[in-house]
Amino acid sequence: MKLFYKPGACSLASHIILREISATFSLDEVDTTTGQTKSGLDYSIINPKGYVPALQLETGEVLTEGVSILQFIADRNHGNQLAPAQGSVSRARLQEYLNYTSSELHKAFGPLFSDSATEAQKSDARKNVAKKIDYFSTLLEDGKEYLVDNKFSVADSYAFVVLNWANFTGIDLGDWPSVLSYVARIGARPSVKEALQAEGLV
Repeated sequence: MKLFYKPGACSLASHIILREISATFSLDEVDTTTGQTKSGLDYSIINPKGYVPALQLETGEVLTEGVSILQFIADRNHGNQLAPAQGSVSRARLQEYLNYTSSELHKAFGPLFSDSATEAQKSDARKNVAKKIDYFSTLLEDGKEYLVDNKFSVADSYAFVVLNWANFTGIDLGDWPSVLSYVARIGARPSVKEALQAEGLV
């Protein structure tokens, strides 16, 4: 398999899970500005949408959209228990949390990475992110360590990546002690450390 990624972007979630299952895979970094990969490929041929991640399978088939890729990896390697069984309430919860991270939390950070956003817009975005994290913190009540069945899953991988962006956008996770501990807990996993190092982030 080959993962097309951008350092520190949401593709990091898929990268972490590939390392979590000790998969055999290669990496190809994407410059989303030029549309070229580090290996010299035209990324628009791989993923016409132009953004990461994309996962090229052994067959040559390409999967896109992080939430889809994460669940595909987990389902194909069910022994690692990174996603609950299809059709279970726990699986519905997993999808609920993945969708919240994607459509609410991830999206809220967008203006903070935009060169065209004004300071006023970024200030409003930080307030919006704070509201999203307020809700996320309720998912960790009663000492929960992970989102689904209190076990590490693909939902935690994605949430970690997005929440970690707070450290680069002027948002202090210390305002949410349970979230700060959650991010630190996931960040201590060997798979996370390996992925961060491979992407040149540490």
